Amino acid sequence: MTVILRPARSTDAGATGEILHGFARENDWMPELHSQAETIAFCGRMIDLDWVTVAETQGHVIGFLALNGPEVHSLYLKRGSRGQGIGRRLLEHAKSDSAHLSLFAFQANHGARRFYERNGFAEVARSDGADNDENLPDIKYVWRREGAENG
Repeated sequence: MTVILRPARSTDAGATGEILHGFARENDWMPELHSQAETIAFCGRMIDLDWVTVAETQGHVIGFLALNGPEVHSLYLKRGSRGQGIGRRLLEHAKSDSAHLSLFAFQANHGARRFYERNGFAEVARSDGADNDENLPDIKYVWRREGAENG
């Protein structure tokens, strides 16, 4: 399977929104706060801000990463596309232009936590979830390029 990474286009909002909305439906611990249409609109806004890189195979979007400056805002893959190195490729793409990155992962998302830790992110803080829309406890992770200064 050949996977290409490319900047998202406005026409990718539906596919990225479906992936993001599907994540809430797949996980019992994740509240479903928004309709699929609202989630697609949200992804469209991230695309309009030039935050989104998609992973595509055979003309179909199978994952995406939204990067707001040094903050990984979202990294999601379609079910069936996980565990194949696609998320790592998206993350490496983000790392290639940055001296450091940060992100939040929900404490209940054990798979994501393992993924980020395997990819060089270190836990720097935990919260009770009062500051996120889902009200779920989360963990802040940071990655720094070797030799990069703190800051």
